[in-house]
Amino acid sequence: MMSRRWWLLFLPAVFIASCPCRVSAAQADGNEEAKAAIQKNAEACIQAFDKGDASALAALFTEDGDFTDDTGRHLKGREAIEKAFAKVFGDNKDLKLRIDSDSLKFVSPDVAIEDGVSSVIAPDGSPPTRARFTNVHVKKDGKWLLSSVREAAYAPPTNSEHLHDLEWLVGEWADESGKGEVARIAFDWAANQSFLVASFTTTFKNMSLGGGTQWIGWDPNAKTIRSWTFDTNGGFGEGTWTKEGDKWVIKTTSVLADGKKVTANNVATRVDDDTLTWKSTERTLDGKSAGDIGELKLKRVK
Repeated sequence: MMSRRWWLLFLPAVFIASCPCRVSAAQADGNEEAKAAIQKNAEACIQAFDKGDASALAALFTEDGDFTDDTGRHLKGREAIEKAFAKVFGDNKDLKLRIDSDSLKFVSPDVAIEDGVSSVIAPDGSPPTRARFTNVHVKKDGKWLLSSVREAAYAPPTNSEHLHDLEWLVGEWADESGKGEVARIAFDWAANQSFLVASFTTTFKNMSLGGGTQWIGWDPNAKTIRSWTFDTNGGFGEGTWTKEGDKWVIKTTSVLADGKKVTANNVATRVDDDTLTWKSTERTLDGKSAGDIGELKLKRVK
């Protein structure tokens, strides 16, 4: 049976005229007459889809139009496309479509290229099935038609690219002081690599002295890396990260479990792939100097 995602991109991206997502003026270029014609085509496509009319949908393609899904499956010509649509409408009922268009560009007066993301929503309430698409619209004999559809696997957008400079932290690190205290911290990626998540603890003779969790991510508004920390005693805080060569300066503001406010400049330095140092300076407690914490050296746990 044809997957729900596979049939989805038969539908031209020009559905945007009647779907929840529309192409904005900033996303589209080309003459107004051409855009109006494509929009009218979209309305006809919506009507055909709602009726389950495979023939009318196929008629929106050029005679030799083609479709390729993200597995390489290829359909060539209206007849093959109509046959595939007929099976889809026979096997699936009451599916809904959403088109999110990223761009619509006229590369010539008679050719337009559309990129975006399509979603199929099933009536059973299951999560939408998404795919990326590139559609080519052409004008033939005075009429706009769909010439080509190319599908690609959909990957949710993430901010992981902004965290690449911290990727070396992934793993477990430990420091054992001469007094028997052991500090450990482990970094790992969260889902979609949008955040780094750190779990930390300090023990003394196998007794926990405290610990917590920290989430590190990209702030798209401030255009900087930020962190949010929650300790096991009930305190919490946030920090702003700035890279200076091989070191990161993290300006933090925290609230302790008793309500007292702590500020500090923490400095993490990459010595080599398996060694990092950490220290805390300019510390204050409720506005008064609280003294610095000297440098700790942590080694990667193999």
